[in-house]
Amino acid sequence: MLRSRNKNESKSLPSPNSRVSFQLPGILLIVGLILIGVVARFLPYPPNFSPIGAIALFAGATLGSRLRAALIPLTAMFLSDLWLGMHTLMPVVYGCFLFNVWLGSRIQSRLRPLPIAGMSIAGAAFFFIVTNGACWFMSYPVTWTGMVSCYTLAIPFFQNTLTGDLFFSGVLFGSLALAQWRFPALRPVGLANAHASVER
Repeated sequence: MLRSRNKNESKSLPSPNSRVSFQLPGILLIVGLILIGVVARFLPYPPNFSPIGAIALFAGATLGSRLRAALIPLTAMFLSDLWLGMHTLMPVVYGCFLFNVWLGSRIQSRLRPLPIAGMSIAGAAFFFIVTNGACWFMSYPVTWTGMVSCYTLAIPFFQNTLTGDLFFSGVLFGSLALAQWRFPALRPVGLANAHASVER
């Protein structure tokens, strides 16, 4: 009897790649946290210490649709770039944030500290490799020496990117988890149904 119940419970739990959806209160909370993150981009920070990478990861992990999740950080980035200044690497940078959205979509049903931190580190590393590869190609001699020089000079910026992504991911995901703990109605529908099934 106990073995049968455990089997049913395991079927009720979401798989690591399953998508979860939020009801209106949860969606409003998520959008509100994202808007706060967008506003935070205008605050004075060290270079590359920015909330946009974390916003992209957070949107991908919580908004269900990858298209909807992608539009939010790209729109936020474009509007802030209109204010802060355009640059030639914008397409490359935006592509990196789309990758963060995809990373976030891989942990939709596993919003726990370790997967979030892992995806934040992966996103920061991808951003460092891709954007500095483009910078090397456009602004440095396309030689081994030029590449080494480009990536070496960019290490302090990578430290800021990594720190910023981890910090703002902690703020966004932590705020969501705290609110869900206090108000169960904010939990995603898929996980709420799974917990209800297990309790039965």
